Amino acid sequence: MEMMYQYLWRTGALGRDFDLTDGSRIHVANPGRQNFDAGPDFADARVAMGGTVWAGNVEIHVRASDWFLHRHHTDRAYDSVILHVVADADTQVCRADGSPIPTLEFPVPVEASSLYARLTAGKTDIKCAATLDRIPSLLREDWLESLAVERMQAKARRVLDENANLAGDWEQTCFVMLARSLGFGLNGTPFEMLARSLPLRFLLRHSDNLFQLEAMMFGQAGLLDPSQRIFDEYYQLLCREYFFLCRKYSLRPMQASVWKFARTRPQNFPHRRIALLAKAVEGGFSLAGDVLGNAGGCDGLRKLFDWQPEGFWANHYSFDSVEPRPVGAMGQASVDSLIINFAVPVMYAYASLSGNMRLAEDAMAILEELPPEKNRYVRNWQTLGLKADNALRSQALVQLHKEYCDAARCLDCRFANRMISTVAREAAASYGRVDPEAVFD
Repeated sequence: MEMMYQYLWRTGALGRDFDLTDGSRIHVANPGRQNFDAGPDFADARVAMGGTVWAGNVEIHVRASDWFLHRHHTDRAYDSVILHVVADADTQVCRADGSPIPTLEFPVPVEASSLYARLTAGKTDIKCAATLDRIPSLLREDWLESLAVERMQAKARRVLDENANLAGDWEQTCFVMLARSLGFGLNGTPFEMLARSLPLRFLLRHSDNLFQLEAMMFGQAGLLDPSQRIFDEYYQLLCREYFFLCRKYSLRPMQASVWKFARTRPQNFPHRRIALLAKAVEGGFSLAGDVLGNAGGCDGLRKLFDWQPEGFWANHYSFDSVEPRPVGAMGQASVDSLIINFAVPVMYAYASLSGNMRLAEDAMAILEELPPEKNRYVRNWQTLGLKADNALRSQALVQLHKEYCDAARCLDCRFANRMISTVAREAAASYGRVDPEAVFD
């Protein structure tokens, strides 16, 4: 039932303008991005309430009291919720500071829930699954090629927007984008927040001291608390060092609650990735020039991210865990993910800004050299006969799944357009109105 409400909210099926339970009006400018991991159901939503546009998280429940049933009142990650969407507003929900969370109540008609049940009765959320094999191979290849370029352009726009906000500073831009990529999706936003809160010029003053870099980054991440019962000498030294550095640079740490650990393997813990980010800055940070000047293709880029953990992090995944065997560097799949989501978009963005078409072609060629990604999107398409033999193809399949199937943009998809035109042609042919062998553009 809750999944149906999440679907209705995501697609805007019930409209954009509502009355809240307190009688005020709300306009939903953007329902946000659905979160399939721990934390609120939707992130980065934008709603207009009381003449003010609010940006933040949205939580969906069947009953408002489910807030307490799911123990959200004990989780500080839910203090960022700006709107509670429910079918039954059976209670008022407040944040930890006592401020009420605006509540939107809308019961769904039985007809709508029945239709939803029929649409979701299959084993896949790809609505064209049953007829996908009727799409000509030429059209498949053409659409997937366009989707790969579309995805790369979207990533490049994000890089260029960041670069514009940073007054054209490409090294700082690369630092922010690298940090986000080290979050590997789940912790991408917290990593980006961390990088934004730490100007690279501050870090470069301490680039010859890895311990100070780690202190600044772990402290800014909100992961250093002297009151915690962690008696390791390294941890306590980090706390003292950050106490000094945060006052020197007037830093304000993040809330530790923004980091996500649920369903995360130890090697992907934020602690480990933050330690690698510190290694990236050690000895200076020239990743923009290194990426743009790369002459070694995939192998050359892989060497740029060959950061080896040392010291405390040679046998730890977090502050309170010790591994019996040395903890190695990132695996090749993780390194390739950095190339796909960081290095190639930076190359493509710079090429777009400078008009260097050769660089843009080189960026796309690197994706063709890399093996395909392994994720639920690619696996879904593979079961339907759309396979990926390189990263360029897997990026196209991710774009199709996330930006068309998940976003309910079937009518914008060339596959659906072809199916609709095919059905129309066959229906017309059955009445003798057209030649069934005719070619339709």
